[in-house]
Parts: sequence; structure tokens; C-alpha cells
Amino acid sequence: MSATASVPASVQHDQAGFRRVLGLGSLLAVAIGLVVSQGVMVMMLQGVGTAGLGFIVPLGLAYLLALSYAFSFSELALLVPRAGSLSSYTEVALGHFPAILATFSGYVVVAMFALSAELLLLDLIVGKVYPGVFPPYSVAFGVLALFTLLNLMGIDIFAKLQSAMAVVMVIVLLILGIAAISEGHAEGATATLLQGDWNPMGAGVLALTAMAVWGFVGAEFVCSLVEETRKPERNIPRAMIIGLTVIFATIGLYGLGALFLVPREALGSDALPHYLFATTVFGKTGEVFLVIAAVTATCSTLNTSLAAIPRMLYGMACNGQAFPQFKKLSPQARTPWVAVLFVAAITGLPIVLMGQDAAAINLLLLSAALAWLLAYIIVHLDVIALRLRYPHLTRPFRTPFYPLPQLFGIGGMLYAIWNASPSPEMSLKIFGTAGVVLVVVSLIAIAWIKGVMKKPLFKPEPL
Repeated sequence: MSATASVPASVQHDQAGFRRVLGLGSLLAVAIGLVVSQGVMVMMLQGVGTAGLGFIVPLGLAYLLALSYAFSFSELALLVPRAGSLSSYTEVALGHFPAILATFSGYVVVAMFALSAELLLLDLIVGKVYPGVFPPYSVAFGVLALFTLLNLMGIDIFAKLQSAMAVVMVIVLLILGIAAISEGHAEGATATLLQGDWNPMGAGVLALTAMAVWGFVGAEFVCSLVEETRKPERNIPRAMIIGLTVIFATIGLYGLGALFLVPREALGSDALPHYLFATTVFGKTGEVFLVIAAVTATCSTLNTSLAAIPRMLYGMACNGQAFPQFKKLSPQARTPWVAVLFVAAITGLPIVLMGQDAAAINLLLLSAALAWLLAYIIVHLDVIALRLRYPHLTRPFRTPFYPLPQLFGIGGMLYAIWNASPSPEMSLKIFGTAGVVLVVVSLIAIAWIKGVMKKPLFKPEPL
């Protein structure tokens, strides 16, 4: 089968029943809104606190690694334009077992803990700024319920909300960064900062690439919306590349602004460095800025995940890799409503447990993040495998300088995995927990493929 280029914008429904209503602006909002979360806002400031101006080196390397996965996902999404995203690409490149392993461990499991952490962080920030106003967990569960309902109402509502939240979030972060740089420069901090003791290639700075990578993961969620995208051969690559570039610029200014006004030691050690940063720049007014940034960042990440991950499950169900109920679309909105409710349920389930044992959940987050990097390695291998098997197939998007971005991406992700642990004493726990997650998902995948699908584990499906 030849690669499908695009369904004309005039065609309102594709064979699966989705409507093609998303343009470049909506996809750009998805790419930016999913990546820039509160967790990213915290980790980037902690990285700046650790390395100072030298953090620009790991940040730049992480940006290049992100571009490499954007190239691979763009090529695959347009070669295999299905909502299943990574599972659909991998089943025709490497087989069903890697497809299920990569998608469930790299997205469903990660989202289960990452979204819960985001909601709890929002609950914490709102409680800190407005103490006693909201009962514990009410903000977290209220936001989850609201965006679940909105996503059930249709992709049109999702797109409008996502665009608005992404714009507000980026503007707020840029205002914080630029205001801090202006104020710090007026106070004479520029010379002190530039003459300070920092070494961009110093010990430990390159290892921070593993932390910086988290500032760029998730832009590929636009690929799961390929069946609802107008002119996907143009809009999907542009959305990821432009989105990652905007994120790089925003994080750079945001982190630089923090260095102008907040001591590095405080940024590196404070549990809520974005709160410290906002209140240092604008005083009590900074709390309002932070609440706006926190609400838009968390809601944007949640909104995107509730749109993209259910469509991954929908695509897997269409491929026979998940429960057939995930294929059900609502009659009016044409949304995979069973899958949306499932993702909402697994997001809400850990919230109370996370509040009681935050340290254990942080460990699970770091461990699950290793699986996300594993998914990126698999997508690079998918591109290489399909280039070897189908060298003459028409590809609407071809990775520039192939296979260098894929090789660079694989090597960089392996390096990030190796340096994912923040301390030697945590390494065994992180890799052990990640191993348990991968083993459990692997056993489920093997049982499903052999017992339900009745297919080989590693035999690729025909394209």
C-alpha cells in the first residue's frame, strides 16, 4: 500500500468517522501545551540553579534531540496516518510486541502518574496562594472532571480551549522572564552574571541533558490527531518543529530571567522554584501570575492528554492491540468516549495516594520517564526499519540527512536514560521500578498477542 498523503479539507469525515477540523494553530497549541507543564517549569529552574548559564548547553542538546524525534514522528505519521500513532508505526516496522510495549509503557503508564502529579501540583499552588479557600484535592478533581467533560463534547471545543491556554501560558512565562531580565539588568546584575564562575562544559553540566530532555518531551502527541488534521503532510511536521523552537526560546528566557533575580542555590533546592521566581519578580502580584501560569500549564497538559492518549487507544483497538470498546465513537461529537473515560479514570486513581506518599510517586515518575525515552528510541528504529524494507515508498515527509538524526537520537536518548537518576543512591530504585513497569507491561502484551490476537510477537504487519 502506498503512503497516504492527505484527505482534502473539504472531506469532513474519514473512514474511521473522525472529522478533519484541526489546522496548524491547533496542532501548535497541542505541541506547546502538552510539553510546557508545571513539572517542566519546576525542573527547568532547578537545572538553571544547578548549572547557571551553563544550562544552555544541555538545553541546546535536548532541543536537538527533540528535533530528531520530531523528524522521525513526522515521517512515520504521514507514512502510516492512523490515530494509533506509535503503535501503528511499530507494528509495521518491528511487530506487535514492541508496538504495545512502547505505547503502553511510554504513554499510558507515564500519563497515569504525570497527569496526577500535575493536578496535585496545581492543587498545592492554589492552596498556597489561597489558603483555606478550597478543600484538599477539590481543585485537582474539579479540573479533571471539567476537562473530561469538555473532551467528551468534541474536538472542536478541545482545539479552541487548547489554543487559548497555550497562548496565555507562553505569554505569562515570557513576561516573567523578560521582566526579570529587565529588572536585573537595571540593578547591574548583567555584569555579575556574565563574570560569574560558570563552565558550560564543566563536570555534571552535560549530565543535565537528561533533565533538560524533559522540557521537550510530548510534542509528538500531535501525531495521534492525524486523522482529524487538515493537510497533515504540511501541518504535522511544522507544528512539532515550530512548537519545539518556541519552547526552547520560552524556557531560555524564563530560566535566564530567574538567574538575574533569584540566587542559584534557592532555585536548585526549592521545591516550588516557580513560586519563588514569580513572587521575587512581582511580589504578591506574582502569585496571580503564577496561578495563571499553573492553571494554563496544567489544564493545557491535561486537555492534550485527554485528547491524544484516547486516540492512541482507539488506534490500538482498531489494530486489535487493545479492548475493542476503545473503538467506540460518540454519535454526535465523534470522540472515543470510552477511551477518554478510561484515561480520566487512571489519572484520578493515584491522586490520593500521591498526596500521601509524594516521594514514592516522584520515584515512579522518574522510572516511568525512562519508558518514555525508550519509546523515542523505538520510533527512531521504526524509521530505519521501514527505510530498509520500503526504500522506494513515497514519503510525504522525509527526514533530512537520514540516518544521522535517528542515530543521534538513539545515542542521546540512551545517554539521557543512563543519567536519569539525580543521585547514585536512587539509581537502583529508579531502574528497578522502571524494570518492574516494563516487565508487567511485557507480560500483558505477550498474553494479549498470543492469547487474543493469535499472532507472532515480532513479525511486522504488511504496510
